[in-house]
Amino acid sequence: MGRELKALHARNLSTAVNLAKHYRALNQPEDAESICRDVLDVAPHDEEAWCTLGLALTDQFPTAWMTLFDAACAAFARLSTEYERVYYTGVAWERYAKAQLVAGRADNAIHAFEEALVRFERADALGSPDDPAPILHYNRCLRALTTDPDLVRASDAPRELAYELGD
Repeated sequence: MGRELKALHARNLSTAVNLAKHYRALNQPEDAESICRDVLDVAPHDEEAWCTLGLALTDQFPTAWMTLFDAACAAFARLSTEYERVYYTGVAWERYAKAQLVAGRADNAIHAFEEALVRFERADALGSPDDPAPILHYNRCLRALTTDPDLVRASDAPRELAYELGD
């Protein structure tokens, strides 16, 4: 076909990131992802684009968690502060847990919520005392673990270790 992607102009980057956020708000994460990738092609250190990209990827977890979880965490790993890296990775684990729960994988959801709890607790210790976000996410995860009937049933069920014996 011979067509190539067009590069954004530097003057358009901020507007493009704002458009990506707008598309996320419209529940069009694939469009937001595409815009962020265009921004990052021109400005590979744009933290707002990395953060928005990671969130757009987590928005797609209900249908594609297997292929997008690592990519979302890699986007969040590009953020400059430890607080942001830990907090947004907690968000990825939380959204992964919710996707697992919807898919009927309660054991996986429990593990993912527990991973999120660890990160939100760490983010709370790292962040500003005026930022309630890690606490709010922590509480949401803990409520899910203690009140969702599927998660409660799965956590109460005895677990038998399955071993595969090889040669």
